[in-house]
Amino acid sequence: MSEKAKMIRAGGVVGIATFLSRIMGYVRDAVMASYFGAGVAAEAFVVAFRIPNLLRRLFAEGSLTVAFIPVYTEVTAKEGREEADRFAGASFRLLALVLFAVTVLGTIGAHWLVRYGMAWNFAADPEKLSLTVSLTRIVFPYIFFIGLVALCMGVLNVRGHFAAPAAAPLLLNVSMILSLVFLASWLSEPVYGLAVGVLIGGLLQLGFQFPFLVRHGVRLWRGRSLWHPAMKKVGALMGPAVLGAAVYQINIVVGTQLAALLPDGSVAYLYYADRLVQFPLGIFGIALATATLPSLSRHAQDMDMDGLKDSFAYAMGLIFFIMLPASVGLIVLGKPIVALLLERGAFDPATTVATTSALFYYALGLTAFAAVRIVVSVFYALQDAKTPMRVAVLSLAANIVFSLALMGPMLHNGLALAISLASSLNLFVLMWLLKHRLGFLAGHVILRSFGRSLFCALVMGAAVALARSLLLGYGPVGFWRLFAGVFGCMIIGGAVYALCARLLKSPEYFSFQALATRRLRRHGNKG
Repeated sequence: MSEKAKMIRAGGVVGIATFLSRIMGYVRDAVMASYFGAGVAAEAFVVAFRIPNLLRRLFAEGSLTVAFIPVYTEVTAKEGREEADRFAGASFRLLALVLFAVTVLGTIGAHWLVRYGMAWNFAADPEKLSLTVSLTRIVFPYIFFIGLVALCMGVLNVRGHFAAPAAAPLLLNVSMILSLVFLASWLSEPVYGLAVGVLIGGLLQLGFQFPFLVRHGVRLWRGRSLWHPAMKKVGALMGPAVLGAAVYQINIVVGTQLAALLPDGSVAYLYYADRLVQFPLGIFGIALATATLPSLSRHAQDMDMDGLKDSFAYAMGLIFFIMLPASVGLIVLGKPIVALLLERGAFDPATTVATTSALFYYALGLTAFAAVRIVVSVFYALQDAKTPMRVAVLSLAANIVFSLALMGPMLHNGLALAISLASSLNLFVLMWLLKHRLGFLAGHVILRSFGRSLFCALVMGAAVALARSLLLGYGPVGFWRLFAGVFGCMIIGGAVYALCARLLKSPEYFSFQALATRRLRRHGNKG
């Protein structure tokens, strides 16, 4: 199978698993809301779970995986699978030891983490503070399990297996839901059941990886060594990667703090709009970046720069093909989508309008958000984590400048536009630096893909706008008409986009068509 076919197949696997996980995540949030609403228990759990989640984003998926994959690929290519597995096993054991120590320290220091780190204002309510500390001590060991899952993910992805790591978050959501339903009612404080569900979910996520590791001939738990020379390279890559991930988290904090200076509701408008943007970004953008890194790393280790540039151009074409219509769709259908998903109870029509306007400005940067992840993957494949980190710092500074300049005249919309502008700048600078480093980047191929997909997306947008006016009008409508209208517009938009892409002979369209045809034939042969 060619690297292009591997990328699109792996991206599809990760995207489907991410989609199912996001759906279950919404179900989890709904079940949690039905049990705890927005009361003390809900706030305490959100803060408690945020601590291991932040560590996961910084040190596990945010840096460990992207640092481990290029080095593991290099050891495999230069020294063979047996030595690569020794490296992976030593990394697994050392990481387990480090994570165990972190877990013990975090559990002991839970009061300090909550009181002085995540929720200093909880000190005014001793009962809430005490509950949050107790929940933190229960959920903190989650970082032990998810950190090891991140390393397993790196090993399996290099081996060409993406399903098990991508499905891991689904197990967490299911575990949390079942723990609430079957365990919470037996406890004096029901929210403890949710925390236990996190712990069980972490264990399930890790245990789920082992059968697939064995199937690929990898047994990370064998051996005694805690060190391998290749770990030096992983450490060198992880440092800048952690700083780059930290910049992203700082960006979120800065945006929240600035939004808090604006009229009431601004923080919520941006939060809900961001949640809607993260849905296509997670399913397609992050999924494709996950699938791309192993392929790019193989090209880099083989010193196949032409192959690396070709795969990069292909991945960028796929990003444009998927994210540009998603962006246009959110712009045209933003208000009906927000109303369908969120407008009920205290979320009134005025809140829908304010959230939709923020969604519009976020959607302008959606393609840049996703494309940045692909470009960053090239630098990681080349074992260069410093350049993306430095550009991330520049992007943070730009976001602050844009935010301060725009929040006055545009209120919360200015903060959303600032993030889109900063991400576009991030993409431009990374592309310029990558071209400077590699020389010819197949820029004409990338630009043709962008132009072709943008044209098809605009045609689709016009068709969806017409369909919206016919199916929904522009006044209030009932839920079921809104439901049918939104999905009708989506189906019409998808059909128009596919037809336009086919008429323009889009390579990305035919890649997806070929993948679908192969799957249908495979299922037909099995039948």
